[in-house]
Amino acid sequence: MPFRVHRVSAGDAALFSSVADVFDEPIDPARLARYLDAPGHLMVVALDGDLVVGQCAGVLHHHPDKVSELYIDEVGTATSHLRQGVATAMLTELFVWGRELGCADAWLGTELDNDAANGLYRRFDGAEDTIKYYEFKL
Repeated sequence: MPFRVHRVSAGDAALFSSVADVFDEPIDPARLARYLDAPGHLMVVALDGDLVVGQCAGVLHHHPDKVSELYIDEVGTATSHLRQGVATAMLTELFVWGRELGCADAWLGTELDNDAANGLYRRFDGAEDTIKYYEFKL
């Protein structure tokens, strides 16, 4: 199935009216508006017609002592579009966008047993590291 990649902007809320299984939960309009209005939040989506079949979200991190970096927060592809280059195309576009905004590096984390994700990130020549991940309830 053909798809196109689109950089999401504040005026793109209508794009999210038809979304495949690419997010963890249903889209909440108030949360979507807050996300789209927040400076430093980047998202690209893959569209098959009007259907969102992929999403890749990132956050710009600015530092007082080093160049900005791009944190890749989520990558999701619809089950119907797996293994068709959707995630690769979205990550490529998000990396280009990050470079345009002055980022020198990008980083992300994934589970050790997520073979599909780890294979994808290795194809981008991502340097693997071993870290501990902590979650805190606020």
